[in-house]
Amino acid sequence: MATASGVSTGPVLQLPFLRPRRSVPVKSLLPRRTVAGAVAGNYFAGTEVYHRKGYQQFLSSNKSGRLQAAVLPVAPPVLDDEIKRKQMSEDYGFTQIGEHLPDDITLKDVMDTLPKEVFEINDVKAWTSVLISVTSYALGLFFIAKSPWYLLPLAWAWTGTAVTGFFVIGHDCAHKSFSRNKLVEDIVGTLAFMPLIYPYEPWRFKHDRHHAKTNMLIEDTAWQPVWQKEIETSPFLRKAIIFGYGPIRPWMSIAHWLIWHFDLKKFRPNEVQRVKISLASVFAFMAIGWPLIIFKSGLAGWFKFWFMPWMVYHFWMSTFTMVHHTAPHIPFKSSEEWNAAQAQLNGTVHCNYPRWIEILCHDINVHVPHHISPRIPSYNLRAAYDSIKQNWGKYVNEANWNWRLMKTILTRCHVYDKERYYVPFDELAPEESGPIKFLRKFMPDYA
Repeated sequence: MATASGVSTGPVLQLPFLRPRRSVPVKSLLPRRTVAGAVAGNYFAGTEVYHRKGYQQFLSSNKSGRLQAAVLPVAPPVLDDEIKRKQMSEDYGFTQIGEHLPDDITLKDVMDTLPKEVFEINDVKAWTSVLISVTSYALGLFFIAKSPWYLLPLAWAWTGTAVTGFFVIGHDCAHKSFSRNKLVEDIVGTLAFMPLIYPYEPWRFKHDRHHAKTNMLIEDTAWQPVWQKEIETSPFLRKAIIFGYGPIRPWMSIAHWLIWHFDLKKFRPNEVQRVKISLASVFAFMAIGWPLIIFKSGLAGWFKFWFMPWMVYHFWMSTFTMVHHTAPHIPFKSSEEWNAAQAQLNGTVHCNYPRWIEILCHDINVHVPHHISPRIPSYNLRAAYDSIKQNWGKYVNEANWNWRLMKTILTRCHVYDKERYYVPFDELAPEESGPIKFLRKFMPDYA
């Protein structure tokens, strides 16, 4: 996921009612900049013009849903100063924030530096990854069956992480990096996704777009910033968005799963037949697998053996994907400004997780090379990343998964702004942003 994206293992969240129109919103809150980069004095909110030198005018909401002004300092991310990058790394929970990639560097330039061996498919390694996932998942089910109630959370964490490995195997199949036999890839991908109730072909069609349009406004099918006009729509929708991008964000891939993958109208006519086959597969699992689980162990058994590991899987889907491409210094850009190399190299985060997670999830979080070329098999991602570090290391964003990193994403990366990249909800709607304030206060800040 997340791509829950996404991971960029899968797309994560782009609800239809949150998608902006292609035209620029009328109520622009973006400051004009002088040639030197200083903030000019005119800011626009609706039809009124506010004059504040060095400050940006934002809107917040009162209880009645009407908007009120709040004056905030402008602090756009700066990547051309090493000292500031180090301070940003510390503040955000990163180990390195990369320099800005020059505009004249192309994705082909980066790809040409990769060793040819990293693109080679190895059948033994591919099927070894299947063996690892199947055995670790079976072991997890055994743990669940034998664990006392107080150890069940550990058993669920293991089993849900193991089944995330199934997704990564299907993910390789979708990118044609699992086998030289494309029929084998389609079969393995479909079977790997079935226990997750995830339709393989619908996800594949949407995920390809994520790679083609990574961090492009409107077009990327993974995480997108919220737009100002969404939170102005209604108090109810505003509260729902705040919860969705705040406390429950690590599970919002469930919303994406429901909205994007079961509606035939979302697919082109030449895709519909393959989509139907995938839907039939997951419905068959639900019609046969679920009753068998319930018959053998009751509803409580269904909850223990399937639902809770599935929730852990969605936690990783959402978390992986938002960590891969979401940070205060990583911009989403319009199609006119978008640069493929900057999005895939500069706009993708390499995040180190505990080793057992990386083994069970087949190194999907060695994610920068995967965005340079999705044709690199998961078992070659580390070798590819070593090459990228050697040739392009100063442009790479790196982090170790930690509380501060998650806190940064959940409490800062909300509403789109061209200058600041993101504006937090509690700056725009302070009276309705209790969930964000709660996270700021009670989430640990350890890095």
